[in-house]
Amino acid sequence: MDNRTASDKRQTVDSPYVGAVPARTPDARVAPVSVVVPCYRCADTVGPAVASVAAQLLRPAEVILVDDCSGDDTLDRLHEVARAYPHGWVKVFSVPRNGGPSGARNLGWANARQPYVAFLDADDTWHPHKLKIQMDVLASDPGIALLAHRMNVQTRDAPAPKLQHRQTVTVVPPSLLMLRSPFPTASIIVRRDLPFRFDEQRRRSEDYLLWAQILLSGYRCARVEQILASWHKPPFGAGGLSGDLAAMYAAGVDARRALHAQGLLGGPQMYIVHVLGLVRYARRRVITYARRFSSASRSQRTS
Repeated sequence: MDNRTASDKRQTVDSPYVGAVPARTPDARVAPVSVVVPCYRCADTVGPAVASVAAQLLRPAEVILVDDCSGDDTLDRLHEVARAYPHGWVKVFSVPRNGGPSGARNLGWANARQPYVAFLDADDTWHPHKLKIQMDVLASDPGIALLAHRMNVQTRDAPAPKLQHRQTVTVVPPSLLMLRSPFPTASIIVRRDLPFRFDEQRRRSEDYLLWAQILLSGYRCARVEQILASWHKPPFGAGGLSGDLAAMYAAGVDARRALHAQGLLGGPQMYIVHVLGLVRYARRRVITYARRFSSASRSQRTS
């Protein structure tokens, strides 16, 4: 999907698929990245998620799993997953009460020991070349503070998306004037030392708010125009916190108001972004209705 709109003018730079591993990496086979995975009742999916990290062409230095007080057998499963890999590569933490993904991600971030932090949700997976490609881009442009890439929706047993021989790296301007966010959370690598964290008072749009704060504060943000990670269920309208579309829309409005209060989003721009947000909400309503209608029709035909 191309997320560009007429108001979303971006500089594109062709970058070869292969490149040098950053010189700051002590071991050329290891990426200086801490991977943070918030976990809530994910015993059935966290194994494949971590396996997709372990299958990286360039492995990260560590993986941090944070149990968000699941209250089931998730924490035991996290320790079981950790034991399946070299000692210390997977670290397991837990929080005493359920606080949503923001608190879990912040705890993982606080315990990260590498210069970069990457995020993966426990029900998503990465393409095997993800970290290699992103670290190549960061080596060629070390001024980038946040680097994302495209994602798709596919079944868990589908093959990894095909890579383009040459990729385009898009430098995103400090503006929110776009219909869709160019920064899916499971695609993000950020510098660990950035002075921002997830808002733990929010359970929706907390990631949108954080990426917007980084972008609008003037940090260099970019996106690799390759599909390097996959959702295994639709990213909205399919259940969980993202299943309530009205609540998601209201959270987005509140996040934009917070950006305005912080002086990061001007009044006219906030009005335009509100309009785009309303268009996005209506579009998601239509897509979700069509998806459910199609599913019901298939069920009727097979019954």
